[in-house]
Amino acid sequence: MTAVRSWTGHDGGSGGTAHRPARATGDDTAHPPRRDPESAADARELVSAMTLTFSGQSSVSVYETARLVGLAPWLTHHVERIAYLLAAQRPDGTWGGPEGYALVPTLSATEALLTALRRGDAAWLREARAAERLTRAVDSGLHVLYTRLTGPAGPELPDLPATDLTVPALVDSLNAHLDALRADPLPGLAAWRDARALPLPSGLDSARLDRVRALLTAGRPLPEKLLHALEVGGPAAHRAAEVAPVGPGTVGASPAATAAWLGVPVPGAGVSAAVSYLEDVARQQGGPVPCATPITVFERAWALSTMSRAGIALPVPPRLLAGLVATVGPAGTATAPGLPADADTTAVTLYALARLGRPVGPDSLWGYDTGEHFCTWQGEDGASVTTNAHVLDAFGWHLGHRAPGDARLAAVVRRLTGWLVERQHPDGRWSDRWHASPYYATSCAVLALAGYGRGAGVTGSVARAAGWVLTGQRADGSWGRWGGTVEETAYAVHALHAAGPAAPAGVGAALGRARRYLATMDGRDGEPALWHDKDLYRPAVIVRAAVVAAHHLVRAGAGDGTAERPANRTPPLISAA
Repeated sequence: MTAVRSWTGHDGGSGGTAHRPARATGDDTAHPPRRDPESAADARELVSAMTLTFSGQSSVSVYETARLVGLAPWLTHHVERIAYLLAAQRPDGTWGGPEGYALVPTLSATEALLTALRRGDAAWLREARAAERLTRAVDSGLHVLYTRLTGPAGPELPDLPATDLTVPALVDSLNAHLDALRADPLPGLAAWRDARALPLPSGLDSARLDRVRALLTAGRPLPEKLLHALEVGGPAAHRAAEVAPVGPGTVGASPAATAAWLGVPVPGAGVSAAVSYLEDVARQQGGPVPCATPITVFERAWALSTMSRAGIALPVPPRLLAGLVATVGPAGTATAPGLPADADTTAVTLYALARLGRPVGPDSLWGYDTGEHFCTWQGEDGASVTTNAHVLDAFGWHLGHRAPGDARLAAVVRRLTGWLVERQHPDGRWSDRWHASPYYATSCAVLALAGYGRGAGVTGSVARAAGWVLTGQRADGSWGRWGGTVEETAYAVHALHAAGPAAPAGVGAALGRARRYLATMDGRDGEPALWHDKDLYRPAVIVRAAVVAAHHLVRAGAGDGTAERPANRTPPLISAA
């Protein structure tokens, strides 16, 4: 995730004259706005969601919710957070996503429930034998963690942000609990009295965590990007020097980081703002919380760029566009209040503004140029395919529409094209650190290359990608990494549609099957969380925009403009209330 921004005030919902998308020329993936009542209605709903729900909409996180259970028992809806964790545990004792995605949330939930049990929180739960239920959940969590961490090599850990900090911090805390249980065993957990310490997964150590804690203890500033995971600092995070709430009262756009900084809310600088932020976040979904909030600019930039790129005429209030313009500074657009600007959010914001008739020059992106590729932020470990695809979108649009003779832009477009082509897997797909599904990364890369790529390898690269997508379609017309999903099917539709003449035979039939799947399964696929943060999450408006755009594209492909409405269309994302 590279999200969350903008503190320019609440945007007016519907006042003023709406901007219409700019018509692109020389852009293979840009579709002139086409009259489509179904898409127009969906677009209006999403724009309303973005303007009326200022902080943005994101699914709740087991990891983050569990951190609040441990750190902030005083916070409103504490009991509901414990109940959420108990209900979210699977029969095998794990929490979270499939494969390696279960480790971080299982560590977090097990540690939090053990903290609550030892603290006596069971007395607050409104059910009989609550302590026994907490004990069973902790016991199951410990069993699965010992199996995972001490047994044969398990699933590979995914590249989630701050995993090299969160996992060592959670293992350290659980081992401290186990030490305490040796001296004072709890009923139902006596079997763990003689348990040996939990080890770290293969390939991880505590060296980076130790350095972070040493900086906090010495009162020295942390790199700004680390504030999002300040909770790993333990006691040293409490009112850490050089750290203060910003924006709405958040530290690092994270409820857990804010709670770790705050501790017990005794009076002090920034305390009232931090308490207000946490209370607001806790109330939004009745207790459980997301990994990051607010996600305002992330949500708006991604949703608007996706729908405008598909050719949907968007009734965007001028104040919303002005708010996006205001977020772009010399270093670009920040991921969140209290976090550094990043190239991904900057690029998508610039691209959305350009397509919607409010272009801003891309000069702020040059600071992320490593000479080979563009880093997401300064000091990034590794590189992101989707960030570089989005940077290619932004530079490519300006090269084609504003500065066709700019040699520097032409050179960087060719370089980014080559970099993306080189990182394509042999089977034709791409993968990336910001999303669990290769269909998202492949869609981003194909859209950028087909629309703005320059070089001899573009056509072949796009054709290989389209071939990989085509062979991955399931019998029901869907696509998905672990199972068919509406979100991943939307990304596959975008990639196949963008491939155009480079696509292999059979694309028309595949899009027809996808159209039928989207029409019948929209809102019925379980809406899995597939985006990377400290835990997997689902940015609801962004995903819905991708699906709306896919509906629009397959309706256009059907040629009738009146294809069937989804049989079980999802309810509005917001209500007038």
